[in-house]
Amino acid sequence: MTLRIDLPEDKDPIGYVWGELVPGIGVAASGFSLAVYEHTTLGLREFEAARLRIAQINGCVFCLDWRTDRDGEKVEDRFLDAVEEWRTTAAFDERTRLAAEYAERYALDHHGLDDGFWQRMKAAYTDREIVELSMCIGSWLAFGRLNHVLGIDGVCVLPSAASR
Repeated sequence: MTLRIDLPEDKDPIGYVWGELVPGIGVAASGFSLAVYEHTTLGLREFEAARLRIAQINGCVFCLDWRTDRDGEKVEDRFLDAVEEWRTTAAFDERTRLAAEYAERYALDHHGLDDGFWQRMKAAYTDREIVELSMCIGSWLAFGRLNHVLGIDGVCVLPSAASR
């Protein structure tokens, strides 16, 4: 791990960057990051398809290994492989496939989200779900890249609600 900032030896990199170094911004950003998990109304499979596609694009090892747990339920072990093959996998329904596609296009070609794509999204998702998914994807994309750029992605852990 190559840190891009000076880190006191006695400090946890994530806690220091997200909580102490810029408390007016970092704590708010951490709250938003946690809200994505705590307040989502999206189905687990759609949520994880979008999240894992962003993790693949960002190259975040922690995020690729992490599986969101909802009341003891997680996606199956081979789900990550299906996300990689979202275009052709038989493991996804239309909503899950669209979530992975949206995450990829949001990250790599947001100007290319054409009318045909939006017609498919509007047929599968409500406006509320589209906004929620957009905010989730934005959070994962931005914060995953922030951690990578600063060199702290190798020690990344999701903070608990108790640490807020």
